[in-house]
Amino acid sequence: MDGFHSAQTIAYPDPSATARRHDEEDVPPFVIVLFGATGDLARRKLLPGLAYLHVSQLAPDVRIVGSSLEELSGEEFRELVRQALDEFADESLTDEQWVEFSRRLSYVPQPAGAQALRQAVVAAGEELGVEAGQVQWLHYLSVPPRAASAVVTTLKEAGLVENSRVIMEKPFGTDLASAVALNAEVHQTFDESQIFRIDHFLGKEAAQNILALRFANGLFEPIWNRNFIDHVQIDVPEDLGLDDRAAFYEPTGAFKDMVVTHLFQVLAFVAMEPPTALEPRSISEEKDKVFRSMEPIQPTDVVRGQYVGYRDEKGVARDSDTETFIAVKVAIDNWRWAGVPFYLRTGKKMAAGQRIISVAFKEAPRSMFRPGSGIGTEGPDHLTFDLADESRLSLSFYGKRPGPGMRLEKMSMQFSTAETDDSDDVLTAYERLILDAMLGDHTLFTTADGIETLWERSIPLLENPPAAKPYPVGSWGPNAVHQLIVPHAWRLPFEREWRG
Repeated sequence: MDGFHSAQTIAYPDPSATARRHDEEDVPPFVIVLFGATGDLARRKLLPGLAYLHVSQLAPDVRIVGSSLEELSGEEFRELVRQALDEFADESLTDEQWVEFSRRLSYVPQPAGAQALRQAVVAAGEELGVEAGQVQWLHYLSVPPRAASAVVTTLKEAGLVENSRVIMEKPFGTDLASAVALNAEVHQTFDESQIFRIDHFLGKEAAQNILALRFANGLFEPIWNRNFIDHVQIDVPEDLGLDDRAAFYEPTGAFKDMVVTHLFQVLAFVAMEPPTALEPRSISEEKDKVFRSMEPIQPTDVVRGQYVGYRDEKGVARDSDTETFIAVKVAIDNWRWAGVPFYLRTGKKMAAGQRIISVAFKEAPRSMFRPGSGIGTEGPDHLTFDLADESRLSLSFYGKRPGPGMRLEKMSMQFSTAETDDSDDVLTAYERLILDAMLGDHTLFTTADGIETLWERSIPLLENPPAAKPYPVGSWGPNAVHQLIVPHAWRLPFEREWRG
């Protein structure tokens, strides 16, 4: 889970100074049906994001129908939303903005059934002034995977499928068989074009900046291949623990929770071929080609770990072998990447919370510098993407240290979106992805074929996982993780800090 900023005293931007609603793109108004509206994700991310999209006028006109298992009145739900915004929104609403936003909120308990849900959604559509047959519905399933099937059935019984889109949260199955079954079940109700499988990592500015840097610059695209790149690291350690999620985490683990649904998706952005156009279908095709080119994940290329004390957590089995840490060596068997290893690492309760992609370039074929000059002492040149909210980028290289003689040291050029004139326009990942779903843009979402391919490539690991090795809380994982990456070394911890 991303870190969250406490609410500030400044108000949302004046709509007159920001983007207008998408009238010029002929985007109709939307009724957004938020299932799991009282849950943690909704309170921390979705409700604050929806408030920002509305008040900033980045989204079309909306009405929001919340639904969950709790028996709440409309007024009680609005009070819950107000508390969520006060606690988790980056910026506070003024009293006038809250009054205007709150009148767009309504609520219907899930136990009330399909017809009660339909009545609430139709009533919200009437408030938009749109005829029944022209209403656009966006259903956000912020529910556990086991509950998704029941929600889809309810939507079908309520007649809320036509002219609708559905956002589904991860994980998308737990293995190949369950992913195929889930996709087949959902496809009985929704067409693939209606389904938006969300991965909030791909909604981050830094992740999208990978595409911009690769395909918009003649400096990088010619060297983005096995001839110049030595290896790639995608490293997402977390300093957080379970946060009372043992019921979810015990049967899931780090690989299913993070690698299949997040890190593999980021890998595809790094490794994909240039799409024929910067449009959803072309990008999805190139991502899926990467997944099909991945060699099966062998247990010998994996290190699993479990932090000391995990088995003492509430809801965790005393003999649990669930991994809270995993490192994976991935090979992509295609012309561009043959022989270039991709190293992926993630885990709970580690030394720091970071989200980096590090591209290590090959060293010069011959060094003319004398021994002791410093060349090679701090590893190869790196291009580093920081996927955190700061959206930073660094290019490190060897340069001459000022002074007499030829003494070399690592230097870096760094960039952050905070330095740009448009830094205030940055959307959070969920804001961006919800807006894209309303616009019908699948670019940053995953496909059924892609998910199934990833589970298929994971079969050797899932069938024969190596034992989880213990690691201390606050460390960088089990010691075996260093043997996995030999002769290279992990970039984290960094040899230098990001500049402020």
